[in-house]
Amino acid sequence: MESYLNQYKGILQKEGYKLTNQRRDILKAIVDNRNEHLSCEDVFGIVSVENPEIGIATVYRTLQLFERLNIVYKINFDDGLSRYELNFGTENHHHHHLICLKCGKVLEVQLDLLESLEEEIENNGHFKIVDHNVKFYGYCNDCIKEEEDKKSEG
Repeated sequence: MESYLNQYKGILQKEGYKLTNQRRDILKAIVDNRNEHLSCEDVFGIVSVENPEIGIATVYRTLQLFERLNIVYKINFDDGLSRYELNFGTENHHHHHLICLKCGKVLEVQLDLLESLEEEIENNGHFKIVDHNVKFYGYCNDCIKEEEDKKSEG
């Protein structure tokens, strides 16, 4: 956790910002939940437990700042909420999301099979691709099992 904080503190300082207590708390919430896709409201709920004085507007502005500084990525899963995930500083941000249509759970797929397609597009389409985002919609195993259990009971 401290290594992440030091890394992101360096990014903030380089851009002329301080790692205030509020920014630290928000960053800590994101780092501690780095496998989740947190909305602004989720982050606010986590941070306000330890820091009840913080306002949701502060969380929102801080997330916007973190996005501008590439500390987090902002992701839209077509459900009306923007969600945020930590930028681990890898060269490319290529992973895909599986979105359950029933419970809304979001899972990540690290496998990226689109690299050869990107190369083809760049070579033949005279277009430089810097990122892509793929979302698959369906049903998670928990929801599938729940539905199967309902059918077997009825």
